[in-house]
Amino acid sequence: MFPTYKIPQSILAVIYTPALDVLLIRRADATDFWQSVTGSKDALDESFLQTAVREVQEETGIDCGPGTALANTLLDWQLENVYDIYPRWRHRYAPGVTRNTEHLFGLMVPAGTPVRLSPREHTAYQWLPYRQAAQACFSPSNAEACLMLPRLAFPKVQT
Repeated sequence: MFPTYKIPQSILAVIYTPALDVLLIRRADATDFWQSVTGSKDALDESFLQTAVREVQEETGIDCGPGTALANTLLDWQLENVYDIYPRWRHRYAPGVTRNTEHLFGLMVPAGTPVRLSPREHTAYQWLPYRQAAQACFSPSNAEACLMLPRLAFPKVQT
């Protein structure tokens, strides 16, 4: 049997409230890592939007798929980060793969939205004001996305 490797194309979904409180989740395999929802494509032909909907549901229990109340609040921010995969996780990728492309999304949810973690992936969650969330994030790209939240969540209307 051949090993199954992760696809080096992933999403980062920043979940936030109208008051710009950001949901951070703590990884089960690295308890010092607080992050937004992240995850790789399951197949090359899976769209980034499909990946975002799936990962948000799997990691938080929040359903933002087509036909749901939150479907229109999942926004593709049209931004990507390309970064080196941390050495501790490179074994999950095919030999020689060292870089990942991460596509960014934002999901606005009502304050008090219930969160149901997947215990094999995450052990705790917290809602923090976006600046504090940025400071708590392990990943620099996640921290940057949190700091861009006011501009990305509420873009100014061009006149």
